[in-house]
Amino acid sequence: MALTTGVVLARVGSTYRVHADRGEVTAVLRGRLKRRDDDRVVAGDVVELELQPDGPATISAVRPRRSVLARRAAGERSPRAQPLAANVDQVVVVAAARDPEPNLRMLDRFLVVAEGNGIPPVIVLNKIELERSAEQAFQRRFGPAGYQVLATSVKAVTGLPALRDLLRGRASVLTGGSGVGKSSLMNALHPGLNLRIGEISAYWGKGTHTTRAALLVPLPERGYVVDTPGLREIGTWGVDPDALGGCFPEFRPFLDGCRFDNCRHLTEPGCAVRRAAQAGSFDPDRLVSYERIYAEVSVPSWSSARRRGR
Repeated sequence: MALTTGVVLARVGSTYRVHADRGEVTAVLRGRLKRRDDDRVVAGDVVELELQPDGPATISAVRPRRSVLARRAAGERSPRAQPLAANVDQVVVVAAARDPEPNLRMLDRFLVVAEGNGIPPVIVLNKIELERSAEQAFQRRFGPAGYQVLATSVKAVTGLPALRDLLRGRASVLTGGSGVGKSSLMNALHPGLNLRIGEISAYWGKGTHTTRAALLVPLPERGYVVDTPGLREIGTWGVDPDALGGCFPEFRPFLDGCRFDNCRHLTEPGCAVRRAAQAGSFDPDRLVSYERIYAEVSVPSWSSARRRGR
């Protein structure tokens, strides 16, 4: 029996696909780990493995997580978090400069998801050759929050080395709306991968057990791309309404200046955040996004889910 460590790529029923030094191995949980709840091991976990001469390897321990991407456990009204992916380093939010037009509400939601889970976000503005002025517009909107905006183009070969450096050695959740060019970017950086982001689940996951879980795809230059189903749903439960203001980094310098300690930054008099928006300290439309997300997270998740289903 040999000992090593590896990174969990996906759960498939009662087994796990693990990326180890020797390549991908199939592993099962050791007895004491089986007795824990269903969140015991998720994609991205660094695990200790006991390699067997024949048969699957055994996961004997899970290393401490440095970050967790989580959501509410399905069907529950309590705030118990269900981890989806562990040790995620960044959320890379991809938008298109044009074709399709940027969906700023969706972008703001993805950023709140990242902030609510304590994971740094980065914005990639793709197809920049179609609308060069979009980069300046994005800088005006997201610059006050301190977000990096990386302009890229596969056709014009712009920003690709910087994006490769951004992904190298990190576990990155790559997300964004349909048609923004996530697939083209990944194929331009790593032609051998030859996968559409939307097909990662079908490629790595075998069976229904993986459909709600995150999946990791190893990159040739060290690092992983994380495919997480339902990313937009994660942030709708996980942020305390009272903490939502902190998920907009440009609001933070003004949060302590409100007249009322429990200011919701909606209609309260003496709100320093709204005053800063009116003064042009940041894009006032970000405050509109805040108001819409606040209306969603301030009601129970089961209620908002029913409302979204209408």
